Amino acid sequence: MNDLLTWFKEHAVLTGWLAGASVVTLVASALLVPILVARMRADYFLPERDSERMFANLHPVIRWTGLILKNLFGALLFISGLIMLATPGQGLITMFVGMILMDFPGKRRLELRIIRIGAVHRAIDWIRRRAGREPLQLPES
Repeated sequence: MNDLLTWFKEHAVLTGWLAGASVVTLVASALLVPILVARMRADYFLPERDSERMFANLHPVIRWTGLILKNLFGALLFISGLIMLATPGQGLITMFVGMILMDFPGKRRLELRIIRIGAVHRAIDWIRRRAGREPLQLPES
């Protein structure tokens, strides 16, 4: 225990930055995650939705800029969620929302596995209910 306290004293600047980052991620997730979850379409997980793509009908420069920014924001949320697993905050939901924003191979299958976890699905539907939105619709197993 003494070694840990000594380490914190020797690395006071780093400890301060980590504490500050923890507070920022906690506040950001508390504000952004409920907004993003409430804005999700209820049919997001249904197969018919795959035909619609974000930014598909826009100019290529706008499309690629939007896709890059969306993926960067998703990665930032995902990393913040990882940090929140060890610090205060809603880590799993933040990671899930970050993953939804990113594009990568196997994403759909992973999203469905995670949303079918009872605690995650209940938490997301609770946020949506508080925002006056209908629950998420899931495809049949």
